[in-house]
Amino acid sequence: MKLTVLITANLEGGLEVAQTWKERGAPGVTVLRAQGIHSLQEEVERGEIELPRMVMSMAGAMATIIDNMERNGLIALSVVEDEMVNMLVHAASEILGDLHQPNTGILFVIDIAQALGVHHHSPR
Repeated sequence: MKLTVLITANLEGGLEVAQTWKERGAPGVTVLRAQGIHSLQEEVERGEIELPRMVMSMAGAMATIIDNMERNGLIALSVVEDEMVNMLVHAASEILGDLHQPNTGILFVIDIAQALGVHHHSPR
């Protein structure tokens, strides 16, 4: 089995990928909202985000900002049989574009030695 992980700043596209993975047979897809540190730092440097006045460190300021802001990215996770991985990668590329290009996303696959609780659900 494999854990397929997609990280993208494209919230709408990431949700579409997650839905497509499910529709094409992934037993389950978990979606987490995310905020990338690089884009957050750029927004602070451009003055788009105001830093809190009473903080002791940049990390403390960023933690406060992240707690109070809307996440604009997404992480999609799916545990699948090995033979499904290429389909998931292809689906993500169809929706987000060439993942080798900047600003599309990062997708990686991790081998899983053991997975409990992975169940295939019947279509609704």
